[in-house]
Amino acid sequence: MAMDAWEQDQKWVFTLEEKIAETLKRLDRRGEDVRPRLVDTTMQYAPISGGVKRYLRSKSDWLGQHRTGVRHALLVPGKRTRVRGDRTVTVAAPKVPFGAGYRWPMSRKSWSTWLQALNPALIEAGDPYGPGVAAIEAGQNLGVPVIGFCHSDPAYLASLHWGQWAVKPIEKRWGEIFGQFDRVIAPSRFIAGRLREAGVERIVERPLGVDIEAFHPDHGDRDCVRRDLGVRPGERLLVFAGRAAKEKNVDVIISAVEKLGAPYRLLLIGAADGLPIEGGQVISLPFQQDTASIARFLASCDAFVHANDKEPFGLCALEAMASGLPVVCTSSGGVSETVDEAVGVRSASLKVADYASAIEALFEHDIEAMSRAARRRAVTRYGWSTVFEELCMVYAEVSGVRAFVEAGEGTNPTAH
Repeated sequence: MAMDAWEQDQKWVFTLEEKIAETLKRLDRRGEDVRPRLVDTTMQYAPISGGVKRYLRSKSDWLGQHRTGVRHALLVPGKRTRVRGDRTVTVAAPKVPFGAGYRWPMSRKSWSTWLQALNPALIEAGDPYGPGVAAIEAGQNLGVPVIGFCHSDPAYLASLHWGQWAVKPIEKRWGEIFGQFDRVIAPSRFIAGRLREAGVERIVERPLGVDIEAFHPDHGDRDCVRRDLGVRPGERLLVFAGRAAKEKNVDVIISAVEKLGAPYRLLLIGAADGLPIEGGQVISLPFQQDTASIARFLASCDAFVHANDKEPFGLCALEAMASGLPVVCTSSGGVSETVDEAVGVRSASLKVADYASAIEALFEHDIEAMSRAARRRAVTRYGWSTVFEELCMVYAEVSGVRAFVEAGEGTNPTAH
């Protein structure tokens, strides 16, 4: 006999509660761990996702080493509901069509339930979509603060994919959601300005960072890499690594390199899907999951090229700088705030002629001096330890949890 709707709903709730209970056993070591917990949640987490995923993984590792008085958990979409390791919970969600592996959580209510069950002292939401709204709801129900980290500009992305008609309604909704967070972290002045335009207050500017040990000039294997790629001696090897997304303007970079011709070559890592690269100037490699592999390629090139003039921050450019590469970028967006004349060249516009001129101008400078300056800037300003120390000060201020600014061990180091 078929169950009626109420019985089906109760079975679903019971199943959800069972899954949560089993998850908490693994994360909390059967209730023995009572340290305050930071929970990060976002849908911007996929097998080939970029900066957001690297930021979250790096933060989780850093907290485990340097803030032993707090726990950390990630709540993100996945193929199935399960615990991965001792910090990451994936909740089953369907893939976004043509979404490069990203998944869209279907039930805000169940997502909020998961967040509340994790018993956070502080929640950080990395998007204004379902997980972000669920985080606000969970924070209100629990009486704990919620921080929003603005990793992207949905209104701009909407204009690219749907047209200008979509900008105003999405910007309005974006502003409404981010306006409900207790604090909003902006990784650049550019994004902070866009948030203010949307009516958001309580903004704190904090940059992303880079693993200065994983990305290092010494990790290059210049002769071997160039030989394997078919790059001849004397050729100038430019590189861009990232997703093949429209806003990256990779077509501008390709056209600029083709306009310049010899001795310039362009290496695209994970960014060539659907782009015309039939000419001999461009070399295409697939997305590299392994950090050591991408670090090896970066440190074996001459310069990094980036053409997104609306980039929220540009973690890939920072990883290139840590690898000792000067950068060619546009004159606006987050990357332009990291790059100046000491470490690179900014193109006057996105016109192919201007971008090609910027590439030529870079090689008129002392490239070795710029490489050293790029590495030095990454180390002194953007090492993850520096970035997370400053971020933890924000966490402590918003939550009242002193353990965020204390490096020692403890079982219950909260002070509200």
